[in-house]
Order: sequence, then structure tokens, then C-alpha cells
Amino acid sequence: MLLRLASERATGALLRDRGTLYLVEGQVVHAESPAAPGIDVMLSATGRLRADGWTQAIREAGADGAVGRYLVDSGLVSGGELEICHLGALFDAAFFALSPSSGPTRFRYGVAHWIGPVRPVPAEAVERETLRRRALLDRLWAHPETDTAPVVPSPRTARLRTAPRQRAVLDLADGVRTPPDIARALGRPAFHTLIDVRRLAAAGLVETPRPAADRPTPPPDVARLMAMSADPDVALLRRLRDALEATL
Repeated sequence: MLLRLASERATGALLRDRGTLYLVEGQVVHAESPAAPGIDVMLSATGRLRADGWTQAIREAGADGAVGRYLVDSGLVSGGELEICHLGALFDAAFFALSPSSGPTRFRYGVAHWIGPVRPVPAEAVERETLRRRALLDRLWAHPETDTAPVVPSPRTARLRTAPRQRAVLDLADGVRTPPDIARALGRPAFHTLIDVRRLAAAGLVETPRPAADRPTPPPDVARLMAMSADPDVALLRRLRDALEATL
């Protein structure tokens, strides 16, 4: 449906049960999902934008659908910072919004998001990146139930050293917080937290919630799995940088 709307150069909001994509003339201009921290969290995580600055931007420019432009014009963030954080938040939320679902999909023509234009992304690129991310998670640990269940550390966790990124996740794993909860607390993209949780689950450092009918999984090669800890933020930032430079 997304690609059909893109071919029609449609403008509006594509609503699914796990998120919403906003289109302008067939291109994706924003995405939101309850499972992904919003662009306000991404900007705040850099330490550049305080909560009162975000509130000010919403109050002054939200009704006009120009929050992004206001943030730049008022000097609260630079144009480059806004574009990188916006693209990161867009791809993060789109991953969840486009996940397989049995719920209804609706499109509301003419609906616009209050952040306003920042950097449109072709629908094909959003779909391609979503599929790439889904395949990556499945290669790491093919148990998607770990993405939504509370993260429960195993008894082995305290005895093993982990990378700083993964240790930060483990420090918040209390058997209550889910990966999206942890991502929000850390100010990180939710997808990157899913990567950390799946790696930890594959290494046996957090519990994998499995239906009773699931077959036992082979014992993991902990050293190999923990070595696969390349920071996903770096790869994402490189792709975003290349996308920005390609338009200069």
C-alpha cells in the first residue's frame, strides 16, 4: 500500500496499529510509533535541545506545521542536527509502523504532521531499509518475541564483561522494562536497542521468552556473538551522511 500511495504521489497519513507514516506527494516526510522514541528524545539526547526548547517550538509553530523550521530559525538546533535526528527518528519509527500486522491499514488524505518539512525520503528507501533491518535482527537471533517482552537478565550476566552499549541496556533490564522502554530511558533509537537485546539473548545474557512448543536452541558461541558488537549508530550515521552529501 505504501508503494501504491507513492506511485499516486499521495499526501496524507498512513495509519497502522504500530505507527503512522506521513507522506507528501508520495514521499515519506515523517513517521511515529509508540515503540520508538520521538525526534524530541533524539534531539534531547544530544544535549543540545532542552525540554523547554522543544515545548517552546511546539507552542510557537505547532499550529502552523513548522516546528522544524522554527527550531533552526531560532538557533535551538542547526539544520544538519535537525536533519540527522529527523532521519534517524523517521527510519526508527517506520520499522515498527511497517512491521507485519493483522490490524487494519488506513490512509487519511490531506493530513500533515506538525513538524513540517525537513527532508523527504522516497517510500522505496523506507521499505528497503525496513526489510534490511528485519533481516538483520533475524540473523542475530530469530526470536522476535524478545523485541516486545520485558528484558530479564540471566544469572550469568554479572559474571561476564560486556560492551558499554550492552552494559547500559543490562543496567536497565529489571524484568519490567521492554526494549522500547529501555531505548526511551537511554535516549537511543529503539531499533538499536533491539539489536543489543537480541545479541544479549543469543549469548544467553538475557532470557528469551519462548512458547512452549518452540524447539530447544543450540548453546550459543558467546565469544563470537559478543564480538559482533559494531555500534549500529555508526552505520546509520554514515548512511545518513551519505544521503545528505548526495544532495549537496
